[in-house]
Amino acid sequence: MDFVTLNNGIKMPQLGYGVYQVKNSECERCVLDAIEVGYRSIDTAQAYGNEEAVGRAVKKSGVPRSELFLTTKVWISNAGYEKAKASIEQSLKKLGTDYIDLLLIHQPFGDYYGTWRAMEEAYKIGYLRAIGVSNFYPDRLIDLCRFVEVTPAVNQVETHVFQQQKKAHEYMLKYEVQHESWGPFAEGRKDFFTNPTLTAIGAKHGKTAAQAALRFLLQSGVVVIPKSTHKERMVQNFDVFDFQLPPEDMAAIATLDEGESLFFSHYDPATVEMITGLKR
Repeated sequence: MDFVTLNNGIKMPQLGYGVYQVKNSECERCVLDAIEVGYRSIDTAQAYGNEEAVGRAVKKSGVPRSELFLTTKVWISNAGYEKAKASIEQSLKKLGTDYIDLLLIHQPFGDYYGTWRAMEEAYKIGYLRAIGVSNFYPDRLIDLCRFVEVTPAVNQVETHVFQQQKKAHEYMLKYEVQHESWGPFAEGRKDFFTNPTLTAIGAKHGKTAAQAALRFLLQSGVVVIPKSTHKERMVQNFDVFDFQLPPEDMAAIATLDEGESLFFSHYDPATVEMITGLKR
C-alpha cells in the first residue's frame, strides 16, 4: 500500500474502499470483505445512510482502530455551526469510534463556513485527525482556503480518465490540498471497462482496463476509493501496486480527458436546486 502525507502530516492510504450506494443491509459484509482483502481506508458519509454498518464492520474485523483510516462527510442539511457540531457527534456514535480520521464537507452549499468552524473546533479537540471538503470547484476551494484558519487537507471530487480535473488539480497542488477521486470508474459510463485505450494498456501489463485506470490516477498523485460489492473485484482493484505505467501509457490515457462531468454541474441551477433539496 502506498500512502500520501496530508498537509498536517497525517498519512492517508492512497487506495481506499468507498461505500456510496452500498445498501445498509450489505454494507457490513462488504466492508469486512474489503478489510480482509487489505483495504485500510474506508470512505462513507452521513448521506449514505450506512455509517453504523461501517462501524460494526470495523469492530468485527479485529483490525486495530489505529491501523484503519475512516472518512465520513457532513451533509448539507447539517450545515452551520450548531447542526454540524451535533452531526459530528452523531457520526462518531454511529461509527462507534472516538475519532474520525478525515471529515469532509460533502457539498459547498448552505452555511458551510459555519460547518467548517465546527470542524476546526473538533479537529483541535482531537475528534478529527484531518478535515477537508468534497465537490468544491476551484473557485469555492480558493475562497475557503483564503479565509479559514485550518486549510482543507483533502478535496474529494469526481475524477476519472474522462474527467481528469487537470485545472482543479493544479489549484489543489498550489494550496497543498490532496486531490481525492470519487467515481474513479465513472460508474461504468461511456463503456469505461471496454475502452480500447484502457484495455490495450491493461493487457500490455497483464492487467484489466479498470486496473490501468486506477494506476493512472495513482501515478497522477490522486487518492482513489473504488467501490465494488464483489470480493473478487475488491481484490482486483487492490492489485495495482505491482506495476508502473511508462510515460507513453500515461500520455495515451491523458488524451481520454474530456474535461466535463459525467454526473452533474454545480453551475446548473436545476442541479443545485435538486442537491440542496435532498434531506439526510
